[in-house]
Amino acid sequence: MRRRLASLLYEGLLLLGVLALAFLVPYLLLGVVFGIAPAGWVAWLHIYVVLGAYFIWYWRRRGQTLAMQTWKLRLVTADGHAPDVATGWLRYTLAWPSLLCFGLGLAWALVDRDRQFLHDRLAGTRIVLLP
Repeated sequence: MRRRLASLLYEGLLLLGVLALAFLVPYLLLGVVFGIAPAGWVAWLHIYVVLGAYFIWYWRRRGQTLAMQTWKLRLVTADGHAPDVATGWLRYTLAWPSLLCFGLGLAWALVDRDRQFLHDRLAGTRIVLLP
């Protein structure tokens, strides 16, 4: 559990860089060059898609994001393989309310028999520790 939470914290730092590059730069250019400020829902959709693309790309590739590689964790499906695109998007989408509802989906791991997060349980995935 500690390793997964440490990975989650490290992931948050990495995501700041991803968002700075893929979110702030285009929005600054739109605002400065064209004087356009997209609606709030467009900004949230953009964040959702950019972060989703980041996670899905890494999860499909090796089952690990950069933070998960550092902490020797891997995301796998019930059969032990990296998740497919649909499963990845399902897990990613379910992780949003898991985190935004005061971390209740993370706290679920305290009572789960396999110590998995709620979004992993619902998506049919699990995080495993690598040797």
